[in-house]
This record gives sequence, structure tokens and C-alpha cells, in this order.
Amino acid sequence: MSSLFKEFRSDLPASVVVFFVAVPLCLGIALASGAPLFAGLIAGIVGGIVVGGVSGSPLGVSGPAAGLAVIVLNAIATLGGSFEAFLVAVVLAGMLQLALGFGGLGGIAYYFPSSVIKGMLTGIGLLIILKQIPHALGSVRPIGDELVTAGGQAAFGSVSTFLQSISPAAAMITVISLALLIAWDVWLAPRWRFFRLVPGPLAAVVVGILLNTIMQRGALPWAPDAHQLVAIPVPANVGDFFKQFTRPDFSALANIDVYVVAVVLALIASVETLLCVEATDRLDTQKRITPTNRELKAQGIGNIVSGLLGGLPLSQVIVRSSANIAFGARSKLSAMLHGFLILASVATIPTLLNLIPLATLASILLVVGYKLAKPALFAQMYRHGWEQFSPFVATVVGILATDLLRGIGIGIAVGIAIVLHHNLRNPFTISQHAPDSPTYRIALAEEVSFLNKGRILQQLQLIPAHSHVLIDGTQSKVVDFDVLEILRDFAGHATARNIVVDVRGITL
Repeated sequence: MSSLFKEFRSDLPASVVVFFVAVPLCLGIALASGAPLFAGLIAGIVGGIVVGGVSGSPLGVSGPAAGLAVIVLNAIATLGGSFEAFLVAVVLAGMLQLALGFGGLGGIAYYFPSSVIKGMLTGIGLLIILKQIPHALGSVRPIGDELVTAGGQAAFGSVSTFLQSISPAAAMITVISLALLIAWDVWLAPRWRFFRLVPGPLAAVVVGILLNTIMQRGALPWAPDAHQLVAIPVPANVGDFFKQFTRPDFSALANIDVYVVAVVLALIASVETLLCVEATDRLDTQKRITPTNRELKAQGIGNIVSGLLGGLPLSQVIVRSSANIAFGARSKLSAMLHGFLILASVATIPTLLNLIPLATLASILLVVGYKLAKPALFAQMYRHGWEQFSPFVATVVGILATDLLRGIGIGIAVGIAIVLHHNLRNPFTISQHAPDSPTYRIALAEEVSFLNKGRILQQLQLIPAHSHVLIDGTQSKVVDFDVLEILRDFAGHATARNIVVDVRGITL
């Protein structure tokens, strides 16, 4: 225990900063997920206290992740809008992560092409931006399905209705919050130390509360409506506080969709966690290495606890982890303390949290979405060549056109197609001893699959009669049976064309 508090003087200030970063993000991600706002705070508490305590990551911070927001939103809709059924999927996802950890699959993220992972994060960023536009403008009606499915006249009517539903108060708060966040990152923080010590999202939340208070007192002609503000239940006593925790509906175990959602959550949360672990370890000045299998187990335990308490799924997150490192954290005590601070705030100052406009949280998420989907990233991927750019774009378009899982599948399929293209292009090399020599050498590649047999057969048919052919497989590790069969048939019929065949390195 004494070793846990060894770096207390460094970890406490860092935990306060992470707390101020985490609270608006927990609320904003819950908003983007279409879940109760309290569920985001529960996930933040569990991510700090439970995962922070079990994890082997010295500086990583876990909580609800922006990358999971769209998945959660779609998953709740898939389960008929039942948040209680969704919580069952969160618990099952945690169990799957435990199994992955005990199975030694901590390196699973390395099997995803980096172009697909970047495309996934970019697609998530664009979806977050699209989903937050109604909240940013004060309209709780999303733009999506009606405009896509309706005819021209109906679509025009939907646009007109949406424009009429824009709240001047929410739009004003959004513009001011966005301007503040951009100025904080681009101009204020780089120039003055004070602005580096105070997180931009916290400043936006404070300004949002002040604007809401001023508007509610009639100083401006507009004011946010009740449904445009954070709405966390205010408990009258300790008993009421614990009643806020939602219990999973385990009767949903009979629904096959629950298991599909659980698998998706487990895979995406695990990949996002492992990618964040790699990034966090690189930022660690002491260059400590996080045990990835232990991290998967910790995330699994965290998701089980979060699901049982009514919280969102969680993963290790780079925004809070990088803030933790930037403000001087030395050990995992900082992550644990920030969880306790969230718990204390939820229990003691929910009334203050309920003054936060949803437009402010939407503004924070718009910035998060932009950082995930920066235009510069598209240019960077393009410069890397079509082999990187094609899976990247395919993943982004697939996510926007379908859903996250299918989009990732499309990106991986494009990546596999590129690998197959290279495999088909280089199954062997053929050379002549001299320009007019009848002696040919066919050197097989290291791996020759059945996909190469058509090209090999075509090349063998072009070899003229009265030739000498050397089939060299000394560099080959794997030659498919179908290819061996083609070579065997060629050698068997070669005498009829007066072709002499020698074979090295393989047995026909």
C-alpha cells in the first residue's frame, strides 16, 4: 500500500486535471451514445477506481470512449431501445475481454492494418460530428433517416422543420464554446502557462454554465429549454443516490442480438485499449511497458462492473491518458484518484452539473470528432500511396454508409485484396540462360498459393518445344497442392514436346 502512495505529491495534481477533463467527456460521450448521462459518469468512476486499481498500466486512464459512442447508440437501437438489455451485452463483453486476456491475445491489435484503424477512428469522428449537430443547434430531432428515405417534397419539409426547430440560445452557446475551445488549443495554451494548466473542456463547461445562468435570468431574449440541459437525478438522500444505478435485464440473454453486440463491444474496446496502451507507453518518460494481457483482464473486469452498475462500456482512452502524463502523473494512483473525485462530484454537486447546456457538451464532442477526422489525415494517407489510402477511404465510407462493424470489414477486405494482388503478381520469376537459349529457369516464390495457378499455367504453355526447363523451388516454404499438380502435369507431358524438366527444392 505504501508503494501505491509513493508518488502521491505528483499524482494528486494530475488526478485533479484528469477529473476536470473527464467529467465533461463522460457526460458528452453518454449524450452521443443515446444513453442516460449518469451512465457515462458511472463508467468514468469504474474506469478510474476499478480498472485503475487492477491495471498494470502506470499512466493509462480508462473510461467511456468516444470511439465506442456510435457503437453504443446503434446497439441500443438494435436491442429495441432497451438500455437494460444493452447492459447485459456490456457484462458479456467484459467476460469476453477476460477470456482474451487469459488466452494471451493481448497482441490482437497488431493484426489490424494501421490504415483500417485510422479509417475507423476517422469514420467515428465524422459520425460523432453528424450526431452532435442537432444538440449543437438545440434540436433534439436528428437530421438522418427522414432526409434519406423521404421523397423530394417530404425531404424539403424535413429540412424546413429542422431549421425552424433551431434554438437561438443553443446555437449561441455552441458558437461561443467552439470559439473558446479553438482559441484555447491554438492560441491561449501555447502562449501562457495558466491556460495549459486549465483544460479547455473545463473552461467551456464553466462558460456554458455562466451563459445558461445569464439567459435564465432574462439578460438575453433566449434561454435553453429544460431538455437542452444536462439532467442528472438529484438524490434527496443516500438511498435515492443508489437507486440511480440501472440494473441489467438478464432476461435479454434469450436475445441473439445481445451476443452480437457483446462481441462487437469486446473487439472494438479491446483494440482501442491496446492502441492506446501502445501510445501511452511511448509517452511515458520512464519507458515502462504495460502488460497487454493484464490490461485486457482489467478492462474486462471494468466492463463487467460497469455493466452491472448501469454504466457505459469503457476502454483506455488517449485524451485522458495524455492529460494525465502531461500534468505530471507518476503512477496509476492518479487514475484511481480521478475516479474517486468523479464519484464525490456526482454524490455532492449534481445540481451544478445540471446547469451544463447540452450544446456545450456537443461543442466539446465536435472538437473531439474533428481531431479524429482531421483533413490533414486524408492528405497524409494519400501521400502514403494507394495501398494505404484505399483501405483507409473504404473503411471511412463503409462506416458512414453502413455501420462501424461492416465498415471495418469493408476496409479489411480491401486490405486483403491488395495483399492478394501482390501475391498474384509475384508467384514466380522466369528467366532464360541467354536471349536465344532454349534453357529456362522458373524460380518459385516463398509462398505460392492456389490463386497463382492460373498465371503459372499460362506461363508454362508459352514455353516452346525442344526446351530445357529448371523448376527451382529451393526458396519456397509453401507451395499449394493445386500448383504442384499443374507442375506435375507439365512434367508428365513434357516428353511429348521434347522438353526436358529438372526440379529442385520440391517434390512433384
